[in-house]
Amino acid sequence: MHNTIKKIGLVLIGALAGVMISLNFSAVADKATQQVVHPLPIEELRSFTQVFGRIKSDYVEPVEDKKLIIEAINGMLVGLDPHSAYLDKDDYRELQIGTQGEFGGLGIQVTMENGLVKVISPIEDTPAFSAGIKTGDLIIKLDDTAVKGMTLSEAIKLMRGKPKTSITITIIREGEAEPLVFTLVRDIIKIQSVKSKLVEPGYGYIRVTQFQENTGKNLAQAILNIFQESPVAMKGLVLDLRNDPGGLLNGAVAVSAAFLPQDALVVYTDGRTDEARMKLHANPRFYLRGDDKDFLEGLPADIKTVPMITLVNGGSASASEIVAGALQDHERSVVMGSQTFGKGSVQTILPLGNETAIKLTTARYYTPNGKSIQAKGITPDIIDESEEEDSRRLREADLSRHLSNGEAKEIDQDAAAEKTKTKTKVDAKQGDENEEKSEPIEFGSSEDLLLVRAMNYLKGVTPFPEKKTDKSDS
Repeated sequence: MHNTIKKIGLVLIGALAGVMISLNFSAVADKATQQVVHPLPIEELRSFTQVFGRIKSDYVEPVEDKKLIIEAINGMLVGLDPHSAYLDKDDYRELQIGTQGEFGGLGIQVTMENGLVKVISPIEDTPAFSAGIKTGDLIIKLDDTAVKGMTLSEAIKLMRGKPKTSITITIIREGEAEPLVFTLVRDIIKIQSVKSKLVEPGYGYIRVTQFQENTGKNLAQAILNIFQESPVAMKGLVLDLRNDPGGLLNGAVAVSAAFLPQDALVVYTDGRTDEARMKLHANPRFYLRGDDKDFLEGLPADIKTVPMITLVNGGSASASEIVAGALQDHERSVVMGSQTFGKGSVQTILPLGNETAIKLTTARYYTPNGKSIQAKGITPDIIDESEEEDSRRLREADLSRHLSNGEAKEIDQDAAAEKTKTKTKVDAKQGDENEEKSEPIEFGSSEDLLLVRAMNYLKGVTPFPEKKTDKSDS
């Protein structure tokens, strides 16, 4: 038996070494010569193969080699950070479908916490949102299957399915003595990336719910519609990025470019490889795909100067944080709301063949002024804590194994919030009135108090706070 395990180990060490070399996982000093600086970790690989051999020979049931290798790959990636992952055929296909804005399911943004699925945010106009699923809900059971012990990918697969089929979700909610049970009917989740309206003559509202392939085009059309509908010159614009979980990077650059001067820096990334170090500007070559015509051409010139407020909250993540950070750093827009999620890392999809891939964190995002978004987020110019749920919302810094901010001195998120220029508080009575409503408030509606406050700032009813220079951020 010992000799058998030893033979398996030797074969696997050779195979793993070959795979690592072929994927260029070894450190390289000179790309021209492909000179390997660090040797492969032979001792660690030997330990791995010993475990592999023991499982093959001693585990209570036979296990296929393929399953063990895939689980090992999963373990390597999951152990890095919450966003790196192995994508099998189904996962890879779902990722591609998701960026196109249509898929079958319930409409919830989720993550994994302590072995349970935690709701980051329900997506507007979906079964989950309509049923009253809330941020922070912990999903403990899907139909009769306990979630504990599942991977996030497995849980998502159970929640997705054919339209018009039902699923029963059991959740734990803070403040509730007993688990809550919801029966949801799956539907085709068609995410309308951009919503817009003329709030009143001269004042427009644009909401970006997610950054997809056509977000830039949809935004350009929304801007044209608002300017054409207004019987008077535009006096103010609200860009709403609340609960926007992010999406495609080129979409974020396109949205930023619509409001910023030509060639203004939108975001830059920094990582270990040359490919991971990029500077993206408000220029068509950074947001167009292929030979597409520049959809931002022909927009009204006033879109670059009209007074503007950008709304964010703890559900604003990744691409939406890039947009908010770029508009804030260039002093193009006042950012209003609550501290954003803090997802400031870049995931690169690396195909492995056989329709599988790995999603690997390769860099961090930085705003034009050099502030890292990771595990910190964007601190609004005007903090408004009217959303009672936002104070207990899950953020990147709360996730286990989250990537650090990357700055020499980590800044505590709460301390950063305290340095904010203005802090607006809502009286208890108003908060109680919101709490009594069972239906979630529709962003952009007449009941949207944050939008009402933003409009008051734009109209001059409430004066904008004076800007204060914070030398520590320079």
